[in-house]
Amino acid sequence: MDWLTRLPLIGPLVAKAMRTHAWRAYDTLDRVKWTRLAAAITFSSFVALFPLLTLGAAVAASVLSDQQTKELERRVAEQVPSGALDVGSFTDNAGTVGLVAGGLLLFTGISWLGQLRECLRAVWEVEEDPGNLLLLKVKDVTLLLGLGGVFLLSAGCSAFASAAVGWVVKRAGLEGVGGLLTALGFCIAVLADFLLMLYVLSRLPGVHPERRRLVTGALLGAVGFELLKLVLSGYLRGVAARSMYGAFGTPIALLLWINFTAKLTLYCAAWTATDGAATRHGEKRELSPSEGSAGS
Repeated sequence: MDWLTRLPLIGPLVAKAMRTHAWRAYDTLDRVKWTRLAAAITFSSFVALFPLLTLGAAVAASVLSDQQTKELERRVAEQVPSGALDVGSFTDNAGTVGLVAGGLLLFTGISWLGQLRECLRAVWEVEEDPGNLLLLKVKDVTLLLGLGGVFLLSAGCSAFASAAVGWVVKRAGLEGVGGLLTALGFCIAVLADFLLMLYVLSRLPGVHPERRRLVTGALLGAVGFELLKLVLSGYLRGVAARSMYGAFGTPIALLLWINFTAKLTLYCAAWTATDGAATRHGEKRELSPSEGSAGS
C-alpha cells in the first residue's frame, strides 16, 4: 500500500496512519498469515467447545451450589450473543460424565489449548515450545486449569461488582436511569473480559510483553469483545434462525462468533507483540530480554 502515500491530498494522511501502532500491529498479522491462524483457532475451538463445556459443567456441579451453578451458567451463556448456547443442558447431564469420559474430555481441552498457544506464539514469531512432550502436556493442563480459574475469578468479580452497583443505585434512587445502568453493566463486563485477556495474552503464549502494551491490548480486546456482542447479537441470532440453514443454523452462528473472536484475539496479541519501532515487512522480529519466553 505504499503507493497510497504518494497520492495527493490523502497521501500524507495515509503515511501518518501507517506509522501508528494500530497499523504496525495489522502489518504483523499480515506477515504471519493471520487468516490461517484464525481459521485454525476457529476449527479447534468449535471441536473443543462442547467437550470443555461438558467437563466444566461436571466440575461445577460437583463443587458449587445450585445457585452458584446457575449463576455460572448465565455468565457462560452471555459470552455467545446469539443465545444459541444452551448451557443448562450440560449441567443437567453433568452426572453422566464418568472418569474415562472426563479424561477424554480433558484431553480434548488440552489439545485445543495447545493449538491456541501455538497460534499466539506464531504472532510473536517465535518457535514452537521445545522440550519433552509429556512436560508440555502437563504445562497445558496447568494453563487450562489456570484459564478456568481466571474465568471463575472474573465471573466472581463481575457478580460482586454487579451487586455493589445495584446496591448503590438502589440507595441513590437511580433505578429509573436505564442508560446509567446499561453503561455500568458494560463497564463491569469489560472488567471481567480484561482479566481474561491479560491471562490469554501473556500466560498462554509464554511471553512477557511490555506492561503498557499488554494492558492496552487486553483493554482493547475486552472492549472489542463487548462491542462485538452488541453489534453482532441480532445478526447471529438471525443466522441461527434462518430456515435455509436448517439444523446447521446454530453451528454456523457459533462458527461465525468464534471466528470473529479469534481474529480479535489475534489482533490484540499482535498489539502486544509489536514494539514501538516499525518492523519492516519480511524481517523476523526478535524478542527483547524482557519479552523472553516464560518457559525458557
